[in-house]
Amino acid sequence: MEKILNKINQLAKEIKKDVTLMEVCGTHTEAIAKHGLKKILPPNIKLISGPGCPVCVTEQRDIDNIIELALQGIPVVTYGDMLKVPGNKMSLEQSIRHGAKVFTVYSTEEIFTNPVIKPLNKGLVFFGIGFDTTTPMTASIIKKGITVYSTHKNFFPAMKALIVNQKIKIDGFINPGHVSAIIGLKHYQQLKLSQVIAGFEPEDVLMAILMLLKQIKDGQKKVENQYQRVVTNQGNVQAQKLINEVFEIKTVYWRGFGPIPDSGYELRKKYQQFDAKIKYRKILTGLKIKPSPKLKLCRCGEVIKGLIDPADCRLFSKSCQPENPIGPCMVSREGACNVKYRFK
Repeated sequence: MEKILNKINQLAKEIKKDVTLMEVCGTHTEAIAKHGLKKILPPNIKLISGPGCPVCVTEQRDIDNIIELALQGIPVVTYGDMLKVPGNKMSLEQSIRHGAKVFTVYSTEEIFTNPVIKPLNKGLVFFGIGFDTTTPMTASIIKKGITVYSTHKNFFPAMKALIVNQKIKIDGFINPGHVSAIIGLKHYQQLKLSQVIAGFEPEDVLMAILMLLKQIKDGQKKVENQYQRVVTNQGNVQAQKLINEVFEIKTVYWRGFGPIPDSGYELRKKYQQFDAKIKYRKILTGLKIKPSPKLKLCRCGEVIKGLIDPADCRLFSKSCQPENPIGPCMVSREGACNVKYRFK
C-alpha cells in the first residue's frame, strides 16, 4: 500500500492542478472512510461521494406510497435499510405501531422460507430497491408470482446525468464493483471521462486512484478494470437476460436529480399482474400527503450529487443522527451522512 501511495504522491505533484474524483458506490464510500484514505492522499486530490446508495436515491413519493400500502393493511416485505427511511407521514418502522405488517429480509428467498412470511405470499408486496445488482433477485420472485413495487434503478444513466451537470466538476469516476459485475464494461465506454472499476479493499481503492491519475496526467478518458478478479468485460450475461425478460427500462425519478431518462426498471406488460403500482393504483392515485417540514430541510439530494459535504447540512449530527434520521442519507450504512457520522 505504501508503494501505491508513493506513486500517487508523485503523480499528484506532476499533475499540479486540483483533481476531483467521485466514487459512485456506497460500499466504496464506507471503505474510504473506514480506512481513512482521504487523510493520506495529497492535498490536491479530492474524493467526493456520489449517488451510490440505492436507499438514498429512492424518490420520496415511492417511500410515501409503500408506507401507505402498509397502512392500508397490505403486508410489505423489504430490506432492513428501508425501515427507518422517513416518509412525510412516518417511516415503515413507525407504521408497525399503527398495525401495519412490515417484514425485513436479507434475501428474497426468505419470502418462500420464512415461516411467518410464507403464508402471506399471495397478498404481500415486496418493496424492490437497489441498482442492477439486486434487480435479478427481484426478477426471480416476480416470475414466481410475488407482487413487487419496483424502485430498482439502472445505475449508468445517473453517471451521465452527473457529467452534464455544470455545477459538479468531476475529473474521474471510481466505478461501482458490484454493479459492474452485472453490467460489465460496455456501458461505461460511452462516457468521455477517466474511469476505473475498483474492488473494496483499501489497496483496491488506492490502485484505482493511481490508475485514474495516470489517465488524467496522460490526457486519457477511458474505462479500466482494476477489479478483474470479479468483473468481466461482458458482465453476468445470465443476470442481464433475467432482468431484460421481466423488466423494461423507463424514465424514473431519483432523489436530488428529478427524472433521469432510461434509468428505471419497471415490470413488463407480461408481468403487470404482479406490479403493485398497477394492482393498487386506486389506493395510490391521487394520494395527497402533506410535506414534512423536517424533510424540507434535509439536503440529502445535494449530498448524493457531490454538491455538498454531509457536514454542510445544518441538521447533520445534530437533529439528524442514525438513531433519529431526518433523511435517507443518514439511514443506510452506504449513505454518505451515515458513513461520515460513524467514522467522523
